[in-house]
Amino acid sequence: MNYIQDTLPSVLIVDDDVVFCEVLADALADRGYATSVAHNIDEALLAAERQEPEFAVIDLRIGQESGLVLVEKLHAMDENTRIVILTGYASIATAVEAIKLGAVHYLAKPADADEILLSLHKVAGDAGVVLTDSPLTVRRLEWEHLQKVLTDCEGNISAAARRLRMHRRTLQRKLAKKPVKD
Repeated sequence: MNYIQDTLPSVLIVDDDVVFCEVLADALADRGYATSVAHNIDEALLAAERQEPEFAVIDLRIGQESGLVLVEKLHAMDENTRIVILTGYASIATAVEAIKLGAVHYLAKPADADEILLSLHKVAGDAGVVLTDSPLTVRRLEWEHLQKVLTDCEGNISAAARRLRMHRRTLQRKLAKKPVKD
């Protein structure tokens, strides 16, 4: 059994949602992948040191930690690891940073196992992606701007609040909300 397990393509799943990890790990195992699961960055790095994954699915927010930190570290360990960021807090700023740091794709939750696998294996861009006719709403623009400033401040809420000229708690409240749908 270990021999077969060693020959399967390996996927590291990192999310603080234990149930989500179990469900995704089972779904990927059913599709022929050897899976390992971690619920924080330290666990993920230990798992990657034991066996460098061919693929990784990383949540953008892992508890209070940023999944972008893990993307950078996994990419530094092995630049051939194909990484997908999966998030319920999608923003243009974090998508751009994820790609710059080494992710190959960025998916908004909810995403199923098949969609995740397609993203992990997708090599080329899609020039045929559907373009929208309507601009972002004002609320969505605000969300994107907050995310950009927070990214520019390397995740430091206090520095971002100062830059935005707002109280730190106000910024935290705005960031704790789910992003506005277009």
